[in-house]
Amino acid sequence: MRRDIETETTRATRPRTVEPPRTAPRTGTDPAAQPRPAGSRLIGQLASFGLVGGLAFIVDLVVYNTVRATVLQDSPIWSKVVSVAVATAFAWLGNRYLTFRRDRSPHAVREGILFAVVNVVGLLIAAGCLFVSHYVLGFTSQLADNISGNGVGLVLGTAFRFAAYRWLVFSPRSRTLRLPHPARRTVRPDTGGPS
Repeated sequence: MRRDIETETTRATRPRTVEPPRTAPRTGTDPAAQPRPAGSRLIGQLASFGLVGGLAFIVDLVVYNTVRATVLQDSPIWSKVVSVAVATAFAWLGNRYLTFRRDRSPHAVREGILFAVVNVVGLLIAAGCLFVSHYVLGFTSQLADNISGNGVGLVLGTAFRFAAYRWLVFSPRSRTLRLPHPARRTVRPDTGGPS
C-alpha cells in the first residue's frame, strides 16, 4: 500500500510535458503560395498578357525591319512571315512562363500547336474585319483600312486570343486531357494466350 501511495505521489509531483496545440499546416508567408481571389488573378493575367503582347509587337517590328533590310531585301511578304513567326514564338513563351505560368500544360508541343491555331484564328478575325470594311462596306481609304484592321480587328482578335489562351490553351483542364489508350490485352495464365 505504501508503494501505491508513493507512485501516486510521484505522479502528482512529476512535471507534465505539455504539447503545443495542433494547428493546420502553414502555407508559408510567400504571397505566391497564398490563393488570390479570382478577380485579382484575372487582372494580373490581363496586365501580363498586355505586357507580353506589347513586347511581341516590338519583336515583330524589329525582326521585320532587320530581316527586310538585310537578308530578304526584295521580299516584304516573307520578311513579315519571319517576323510574325518569331513574335508568335516569343508570345507563346511569354504567356506560358509569365501570364499563365500556373496553368501551363506539361505537354508543351500540344500547347504550342493550340497556341498557333488560336493565333491563326485571331489573325483571320482581324483580316475579316478589314475584308468586310474594305470590300463589303466600301470604305477603301487608308484610314478606314487602319481603323478596321488595326483598330476593330486588333481589339476583337486580341479579346479572342486572351479568352482562348485562358480557357483552352493554358486551361487547367488541358493538363488533364489525355488521349485514349488502346485497350490492353491481358494474357491468361492458364493458356498463355490473349483473353
